Amino acid sequence: MPALICGSLAFDTITNFPGRFAQQILPEQVHILNVSFLVPTLRREFGGCAGNIAYTLQALGGTPVVMAALGNDGGDYLQRLQGWGIDTSLVRSDDAMYTAQAIIITDQDNNQITAFHPGAMQNAHLMQVPRRDDLKIGIIAPDGRDAMWQHAQQLADLGVPFVFDPGQGLPMFDGAELRSFVERATWVAVNDYEARMLCDRMGESLESLSRSHLKGVIVTLGGDGCDLWIAGQRLHVPGCPATEVLDPTGCGDAFRGGLLYGLERGWTLQRSVELGNRIGALKIACRGGQNHVIDRAALGL
Repeated sequence: MPALICGSLAFDTITNFPGRFAQQILPEQVHILNVSFLVPTLRREFGGCAGNIAYTLQALGGTPVVMAALGNDGGDYLQRLQGWGIDTSLVRSDDAMYTAQAIIITDQDNNQITAFHPGAMQNAHLMQVPRRDDLKIGIIAPDGRDAMWQHAQQLADLGVPFVFDPGQGLPMFDGAELRSFVERATWVAVNDYEARMLCDRMGESLESLSRSHLKGVIVTLGGDGCDLWIAGQRLHVPGCPATEVLDPTGCGDAFRGGLLYGLERGWTLQRSVELGNRIGALKIACRGGQNHVIDRAALGL
């Protein structure tokens, strides 16, 4: 059962700061903030939420259909996706713009500061979710503002259940807009910081959100696993220990790839997020969002 993944394709420039951001930023001086971080390591990776989620879902044995935009420098990325056997018929190429770019600095506590250039992603709304009988589930991941809004509406109009995963895109929407997203979604997936922002803007609690039509609200907690809210009840799903903690970039996307794999197959939400936790632990032990190796047999799949 193919899963439609609406989100970004991007190139990630990833650096590491061998200190703590908190030691370099003076709270009482943020109105004149001027900081510089020495980053002795630098690498470029394939990234973007749609690409990262699709990588994990494909590796697990799922069937991702990517709906995203690439720029005039995205030829290698398109070939990479096609090399996995992914359906790229809904990937748009924009010759007038660059592919989206993320510049990420990670400190020694795995806090991150990211600068993001949207590039071709700004025109992702020019694509429309097609009417396809084989698309039974979807996810709205961070993308261009108009693309997120329109693709959510299109999925709802087609009756396709989807995960609303606003991620870094959440601050672009006010409370009324977020309420419209949630009303159309089947599940909501956020990290703990995003959960607080979502609830604050909507004037809701996680408990009240989960008492609505939603089949579940998933709140990821990093290495501590996640909280799963269903019908007003919270269930904590413990995290899995990682062999190493090297790079948190893309861990949330890896989790969502595992989540979608389970939902594709009609698993319970708890079982699906348990798999997501295991995949997140695998990812954080590897650098980049698309380099972790998944052993399906070891996962019992």
